Amino acid sequence: MRLRQTLLLLLLALAIGMFVALDLGRYLSFEQLKASQASFAQLHAAQPFTVAAVYFLLYVAATALSIPGATLITLAGGAIFGLWQGLLIVSFASSVGATLAFLASRFLLRDWVEARFGQRLADIHLGVNREGGFYLFTLRLIPVVPFFLINLLMGLTRMNVWTYYWVSQIGMLAGTAVYVNAGTQLAQLDSVQGILSPALLGSFVLLGIFPLIAHRIVAAVQKRKVYARWADQRPKTFERNLIVIGGGAGGLVSAYIAAAVKAKVTLIEAHKMGGDCLNYGCVPSKALIKSAKLAHQMRHASNYGLRGAAPSFSFKAVIQRVHDVIKAIEPHDSIERYTGLGVEVLRGYGRLVNPWTVEVALNDGSTQRLTARSIVIAAGAHPFVPPLPGLDDVGYVTSDTLWDEFAKLDEVPKRLVVLGGGPIGCELAQSFARLGSHVTQVEMGARIMVREDEEVSALAKASLEADGVQVLTGHKALLCEMVNGEKTLVLEHAGAEKRIVFDQLLCAVGRVARLQGYGLEDLGIPTHRTVQTNEYLQTIYPNIYAAGDVAGPFQFTHTAAHQAWYAAVNALFGEWKLFKADYSVIPWATFIDPEVARVGLNEQEAKEKNIPYEVTKYDIDDLDRAIADSEAHGFVKVITVPGKDKILGVTIVGAHAADLLAEYVLAMKHGLGLTKILGTIHTYPTMAEANKYAAGEWKRKHAPQKLLAWVKKYHDWRRG
Repeated sequence: MRLRQTLLLLLLALAIGMFVALDLGRYLSFEQLKASQASFAQLHAAQPFTVAAVYFLLYVAATALSIPGATLITLAGGAIFGLWQGLLIVSFASSVGATLAFLASRFLLRDWVEARFGQRLADIHLGVNREGGFYLFTLRLIPVVPFFLINLLMGLTRMNVWTYYWVSQIGMLAGTAVYVNAGTQLAQLDSVQGILSPALLGSFVLLGIFPLIAHRIVAAVQKRKVYARWADQRPKTFERNLIVIGGGAGGLVSAYIAAAVKAKVTLIEAHKMGGDCLNYGCVPSKALIKSAKLAHQMRHASNYGLRGAAPSFSFKAVIQRVHDVIKAIEPHDSIERYTGLGVEVLRGYGRLVNPWTVEVALNDGSTQRLTARSIVIAAGAHPFVPPLPGLDDVGYVTSDTLWDEFAKLDEVPKRLVVLGGGPIGCELAQSFARLGSHVTQVEMGARIMVREDEEVSALAKASLEADGVQVLTGHKALLCEMVNGEKTLVLEHAGAEKRIVFDQLLCAVGRVARLQGYGLEDLGIPTHRTVQTNEYLQTIYPNIYAAGDVAGPFQFTHTAAHQAWYAAVNALFGEWKLFKADYSVIPWATFIDPEVARVGLNEQEAKEKNIPYEVTKYDIDDLDRAIADSEAHGFVKVITVPGKDKILGVTIVGAHAADLLAEYVLAMKHGLGLTKILGTIHTYPTMAEANKYAAGEWKRKHAPQKLLAWVKKYHDWRRG
C-alpha cells in the first residue's frame, strides 16, 4: 500500500476511533435529539450562519466516514432549519459526504480489488459504463439499501465522479425530503420507526419501481427514435415471424429453433448450405487431418511393434475423400431437411431494405421482397487475404478455395508456403507435411499459436518441426514475385531479406466478418470488424439480431450455434423476456497432433488481467492408456483460485484433448470444482483418467498436513 493510502487509512481510523472513544454516539439518539431540540433552536436563532455551517460540516464528516446516525442528523436538520432550508443543507451535505466516501473507497481499495478480481469485474465495468447512472439512481431511491454500502461499492467501479455526485444529489432528494419533513414534526414523533409507516414504506417501494418504469419509457422513446425514419415503411402485418440471412451454423440453428416453436421462418442462402464449417473449415480439414495422421502412423509403425512403411497414395484420392466426407454430412444441413422441418429456404442474396423488409436476389435471376417482425443476420466470415504485392500474380489459395483448387492437382504440392501461425495455419501445415509436402510456415509474430501459453506454443512448434515443417517466426512477408519462372516469397527477418521458392501458397492469416452486401450500411447499423450488438445480440434496431462469425467475438461453429439460440429466442419472444448471451465458458481446440484444447483462462491471460491464480499440472506421459497407445506426451494444466478447487480455466495438450476437455467445460458451467472431478469414477484404462489425476495433484498439494501429522500419531498409537 502506498504512503498516501496508508496515511488516509490512519486518519480515517483515528476519526472513527475518536468517535467511539469519546462516546459521541450518545448524542445520536432519538431521545437526546428531542431533549436538545429547544437548545438547538435558540442557538440557531442567535447564530444562524455559524450553526448552518457547522451542521453542514458535521453532516459531511458523518457521511464521509460512514458513521451511524445519518437518519437522526437528518431529522435534526428538519427540526433546526425547517423544511426548505433543512432540505437544501442536508441535500448538498449528504451528496458531498457520499462523494468523499466514494473517492476514499476508490483511493484505498479499487487497485487491490481489481488486482484480485479484475476479470470478474470486467462485466460490471461494462454495465456501469452503459447504465451505471440509472442503477445508482434506482438504489438512491430505495432507503432500505444502506447508503454507506452504495458509496463503498460504487467507489470500486469506474463511474465518473461528477456522474456519481449529481445522480446521488437527485436520487437522494426524495428520501431526504421525507426525513427532513419528519424532523419538522419532531415533537409529535415517538420514535424513528414512526417515520417509516406502512404507507410511507409503500411510497418508497413505488419510488424504487419508478426508475424501472422510467427505464422502459426511455427504451420506448429510443426505439421510436431509431425507427423514426422508417415509420412510413413499417408493414401493418408481417408475412413471417423471422427471416434468417445465412445458411451456416448460426443461421441453421436460428431457423431450426424458429421452426421448432412453430414460427413462420425463411432462411436465405445464396451458396452452400452448412456454411464455412461444412464446406471449407471444420469438416474438410478434419477429414484431411485424419488421412495425414494415418500416413504418419504408417511411417512410424515401429512405435507399435510393426514394420514402418512409406504410405503409397493418390493425392487426388485423398482430396476426393475430403469431398466424400462433406457429401456424407451434407444431408444434416440440406435444404430438404430444413424444408421438412418447416423452414422456407430461398436460394439467393438477402439485403435489408428497411428494419422489417428483406429483398432477395434469387439465384434464378428474379427478386422477391419479404417482411418479418424480426431478422437474424448470420452471414459468417471469409479468409482475410493480406495486401501483399505480387500475391495475385503468383496465385494463392485460402482455407476456402484449397479444396477445389488442390483437387485439380495430381500430386501433393512439393513446396508449400503457409502464411499464418494460427490454428488454421498450424493444422494445414502439419497435415500437408505428413502427406509429403515440404512446408514452410511463416509467422510475423514471435511465436505460433500466440493466444496459448508459451509452453504450448513451443510444444506445437516442436511437433510441427518433427513432422518436417520449417517454422519461421518473426518473419514478415514483404512481396511475392516470379524469378526465373519460379514463384518466390520475399521475407524480412532481423533486418535482412530472405527468399523462399514455392509451388503453392496458402493464406491462413485470419478470417473477417462478411459485412458488405446485406444493407447494413443503408440502415446505419454500426460495424467494426463485426456487426455491433448488445448483450442480447440486438443491433441498434431491437428487431434485427446478429449471430455467429459476423457478430463475434469468437469464430467457432459451436459459439455460432450458441449465439443462434439466444438470437432466435430473443427475436421470437423478446417482448416478454430477453436473454443475455453467455460467454463465460467457451471451449476451443486446435487439431494438430498432439491436440491443444482450452476452456476459460490460461496462465498467460491470468497474468495479463492481474487475476490471482494457482497452477496444477499433470503430465500425460505417466498415464497408463497413453503409454499403451504410444501417445504418452502432453499435459493437463488447470488454473484455479488460489487455495480453492474452483476452476478458472484448463489447457490440455495431448491425444483426444478436445474430447477430454468436455468434462471441464461441464464442471465450469455448473460450478463443480476439482474435488468433484476427483470423486467421479473414470473408466480404466482411458485417456479421461488424466482429468482425475490432475484433480488428484491439486488435492495432494492441499492436503491438511497438520491434521495428517496427528492422524499418523493416532495410527502409531493404535499399533501399540
